[in-house]
Amino acid sequence: MIVGVPKEIKTNENRIAMTPGGVESLVANGHKVIVEDNGGINSGFSNEMYVNAGATIEPDVDKIWANAEMIVKVKEPQAVEIARTRPGQIVFTYFHFAADEALTKGFLETNAWAVAYETVENRAGNLPLLEPMSEVAGRMATQEGARFLEHKSGGRGVLLGGVPGVKPGTVMVLGGGIVGTHATKIAAGMGAQVYIMDIDLDRLRDLDDFMPKNVTTIYSSPANIRELLPEVDLVVGAVLLPGAKAPRLITRDMLSLMKKGSVIVDVAVDQGGCVETCKPTTHEDPTFVVDGVVHYCVANMPGAVPYTSTIALTNATLPYVIKLANNGVETALKSDDGFALGLNMVDGKVTCEAVAEAFGLEYTPLDQVLS
Repeated sequence: MIVGVPKEIKTNENRIAMTPGGVESLVANGHKVIVEDNGGINSGFSNEMYVNAGATIEPDVDKIWANAEMIVKVKEPQAVEIARTRPGQIVFTYFHFAADEALTKGFLETNAWAVAYETVENRAGNLPLLEPMSEVAGRMATQEGARFLEHKSGGRGVLLGGVPGVKPGTVMVLGGGIVGTHATKIAAGMGAQVYIMDIDLDRLRDLDDFMPKNVTTIYSSPANIRELLPEVDLVVGAVLLPGAKAPRLITRDMLSLMKKGSVIVDVAVDQGGCVETCKPTTHEDPTFVVDGVVHYCVANMPGAVPYTSTIALTNATLPYVIKLANNGVETALKSDDGFALGLNMVDGKVTCEAVAEAFGLEYTPLDQVLS
């Protein structure tokens, strides 16, 4: 199979979907890999490294899309990339369709295979292709939140860990999944007082067992969120409903409960955000202020640390890429029920129920397109 790896063109997206090591594995399996000229340079991978791994370097991105049977990317296709997509072509990337109606309807018209990293499941029911970037984003969420709490960045001038004689900052993490767990670990390691909230009591029990003493688990409800908001300096939104829009847990009126100069980092922004006042931002212009509260809503947070992120992503996606290349998309998906859940649309049909519900589109069950 011919596999294309184009350079990411979303604003300030520095990752690439495949390391040279990943290319080497695909070539060893008998496949041809075309990498866009200098596609990996911002991730620390040169053309020479890809060539040494067996890739072909192509400066004309239109030729990559025209020749590749499968396109492997990091972020959702931009408008110009949707225009390049061919019927029957496999596009394997993060789509997050439910947060973007234009993307959803635009890609439907391509009649291509949209296989989404974020809805692939493993045998345990986890999301193995979302987890590595969730780990990065969770750790970054606290790191960025601490930075924007600094007065020069618009925050109220709080050091999360405090110092002897001065109490530490307070962090509220909404969601006890991968993002929330990693955000909590970093915040707790800084010395902050952390409250992590979830609606899954079993998950809260697990968190309570291994988190340090400066972490308190609390059941997530509107009443409990409102009660805590006046105390917190940093809120991390870390809620995920696979393939669907994130629920709104903090409404506009709740901002009045928060201290001026406090910070919200909404990691769920690429799924619509769990804060009503959230809107996607970029690394170039990452924050805005609503009612005195600093909002950090960068939709591709791991793109700021592309070397780490590209390696972590390839570690997770490569076995699936090889399976698609070796077996073809239909056989690969039929042989693995969890992998099949990654198919969000094909031939103009929506095969992810959460995406169909988000925009009132007709839903086609997977077994009808993979029969």
